[in-house]
Amino acid sequence: MKQQFSLLPKIAALSIAAAFAAPAMAQTAGSNIVNLGWFHLAPQDSSETLRVNSPIQTTLPGSGASVGNADTLGVAFTHFFTDNFAVTTDVGIPPTFKLTGTGTLASAGELGKAKQWSPAIIAKWYFGDGTSKFRPFVGAGVSYVWYSDVELTSQFQGALASRFSSGATTSGKSTADLSSSLAPVLNVGATYNFDQNWSLGFSVAYIPLKTKADITTTLPTGTQFKSSTSLTLNPIVTFLSVGYKF
Repeated sequence: MKQQFSLLPKIAALSIAAAFAAPAMAQTAGSNIVNLGWFHLAPQDSSETLRVNSPIQTTLPGSGASVGNADTLGVAFTHFFTDNFAVTTDVGIPPTFKLTGTGTLASAGELGKAKQWSPAIIAKWYFGDGTSKFRPFVGAGVSYVWYSDVELTSQFQGALASRFSSGATTSGKSTADLSSSLAPVLNVGATYNFDQNWSLGFSVAYIPLKTKADITTTLPTGTQFKSSTSLTLNPIVTFLSVGYKF
């Protein structure tokens, strides 16, 4: 009996050691993981010359625009169908992008701003197995992109009114619409699992993205000018996040 009691502490110690040595079952088939973190969007941008479509057809030579970086809070939900294959849905608070004039529009400074909505669905392949602490992955998917709260600055509206009225006025009113589109998403990253539930994730995505801007300028006389341009954004999106498995 004394010998049995003397073995109990040894058995308990071995059990505890085995528990710490066992790999965490962090990302296995059926796992659901929510990640909360920070999106940084860095457009690799370019723009076409502003074209006037009506009532005349011409261009504004040398005109261009540049899109600045943006940051926002993001949420990702991932479901593992197998130990290696998963699908992630990415959403976030829509970031605000600011547009700055270049070339002959540089003197206008900031041209406008808009909020971008771009939820995405991405299929991912995770390397390693469900018990690995460090798991790199590759993925591909699609994002539907649209814009809201599109605003043009008073300086840009005045510059357009002056150009279209040959300098007679700067009090014209301009509004803009940005086209929506489906865009592919290419994604690479890695997850580090601290334990069975908590993890740290980092990923980089590239989104080939282009949008058309349609601008309507109304002069005090009531005459309307329709103009347009195309903006290539092609953002590189980084996502640093903390994940929880449930």
